[in-house]
Amino acid sequence: MATIILGGGCFWCLEAVYQRVKGVSKVVSGYCGGAMENPDYKSVCNGTSGHAEVVQITYDESKITLAQLLDIFFTIHDPTTLNRQGNDIGTQYRSIVFYQSEPEKAVIEQTVQAAQEDYRDPIVTQVEPQQVFWPAEEHHHNYYNNNSSQPYCQVVVGQKVEKLYQYFSDKGLISGSK
Repeated sequence: MATIILGGGCFWCLEAVYQRVKGVSKVVSGYCGGAMENPDYKSVCNGTSGHAEVVQITYDESKITLAQLLDIFFTIHDPTTLNRQGNDIGTQYRSIVFYQSEPEKAVIEQTVQAAQEDYRDPIVTQVEPQQVFWPAEEHHHNYYNNNSSQPYCQVVVGQKVEKLYQYFSDKGLISGSK
């Protein structure tokens, strides 16, 4: 099993998407990329922690590759907007990928280059060495599955899940239901 940490807006969106991907065994919402130890949602959202909202994805490399996970990532969020995804604005919503090794960094950089062909504006996704991952508070875990009737989940998170099905249903990468 391997892990990767990705940030691309609200962690509820990324969590909901990757929970539906074949080969992904675990998705944990959390915080990474800042200096504060033991950050909480409030400190991350008000920008004082320096952390981004992220997900830590555990996956089986024999079932899905890092490049495939990143293809999904660059499809379901806008990697060209600095510190923003839609109405979610601030450094906590930045597009970021944390790598654990030089070979992993090379795959990430190649995927960024390939994804750039799909965007007119430059991709601003940060690629940084992995830092300490801090799991989010318990009520943020499995958020979309537990709260799918909430307006934010219906409009914002649901749109990301729909994008996953729209672009990846025919590629054999989806498991489970919407």
